[in-house]
Amino acid sequence: MEPAIVLIISLCAIVILITALSIYTSFGPPGKELSDPFEDHED
Repeated sequence: MEPAIVLIISLCAIVILITALSIYTSFGPPGKELSDPFEDHED
């Protein structure tokens, strides 16, 4: 395969993995430990 195609596929895979990890961290089990700064400062 052409080096450019390998580079594009690698970059796409990295972007998809970072996106999946971000969604898992936000909405998965680790997300329970996150605090909402807007709820912390209600009047």
